[in-house]
Amino acid sequence: MKLNEALEQIQPVTQEALDAAQARIDRQAKPQGSLGRLEEFGRRFVAITGRKSVRNKAIFTFAGDHGVTEEGVSAFPREVTPQMVCNFLNGGAAVNALARHAGAKLTVVDMGVDHDFEKLDGLIDRKIGHGTANFCKGPAMSREEAVRCLEAGIELAVQSREKDFDLVGTGDMGIGNTTPSAAIVAAFSGLPVKDVTHRGTGIDDAALQRKVAVIEKGMEVNNPDPNDPVDVLAKVGGFEIGGIAGLVLGCAAVGIPVVVDGFISTAGALIASELHPNVRDYIFAAHQSVEIGHAHMLERIGQKPILDLQMRLGEGTGAALAMTLIEAALRGYREIATFDEVGVSEAGD
Repeated sequence: MKLNEALEQIQPVTQEALDAAQARIDRQAKPQGSLGRLEEFGRRFVAITGRKSVRNKAIFTFAGDHGVTEEGVSAFPREVTPQMVCNFLNGGAAVNALARHAGAKLTVVDMGVDHDFEKLDGLIDRKIGHGTANFCKGPAMSREEAVRCLEAGIELAVQSREKDFDLVGTGDMGIGNTTPSAAIVAAFSGLPVKDVTHRGTGIDDAALQRKVAVIEKGMEVNNPDPNDPVDVLAKVGGFEIGGIAGLVLGCAAVGIPVVVDGFISTAGALIASELHPNVRDYIFAAHQSVEIGHAHMLERIGQKPILDLQMRLGEGTGAALAMTLIEAALRGYREIATFDEVGVSEAGD
């Protein structure tokens, strides 16, 4: 599915569908609203999908390298990206453990790792290039490459629909990718770079100051257009961020709820939401990252995080955990009897 086709297919989740789901919840044998946000999760999932349960769950962890790491913005060397991809494929990373806990299938998508992998189970090759260019010196990628990133993600959403995946999660891997993510939120929000940039993998104060200066230079060199999300992605984004944006966009087009992980994943979701405002109807924000720019992203896409566990790992770890709460909400939706069914008097009777 091409980008324009996906954009044309996105429809809002109707208020009628949301009200119908809420009507059942309100008839259940409990005080109205007493399950708090679990009711919201159940209502939204049912309204989006028309289903009361999840058949299959998938987490896609998108990987890519970044030319801007030349500027010393990360505590870890670039070589860690392919090393961690191998760890994902061997089942030894945090996201593997939590995806197993959630019962979700984990797939790694190589969007632009600076390494040529063999054909491996669990790895999808959608490589656009061997890492983006250094956006301090010019655009991170071409506009054509940005569109290719988006369409790669859209196609994964289409395939997920064909395989009966009713809940999809996003994740990321890419040394240096908090830098383009901060640049993206700065571009759309107009906020000062220092107000949306944090420590990523754990850089010290001096490195943080350098990171802020690097992003400010990249913004000055490229002048990304906030009214053109593809331009923002091309100028200061990342290949894996573009893949995530495409997946979120594609999920909205085919009617799949998408659980968006932390800071990097939300940068992708922000691009998708800027491309079409109804995308936000399909997003579940997994958690609140400790990255200071994340709250501004969530505010812009109109989402309240499900969890706040002081996490900052990425990979899809938060998405896996949030999936378990969405399924708990659906169990409640299906299994909590109504007042009529159990013969319990409602309030005021």
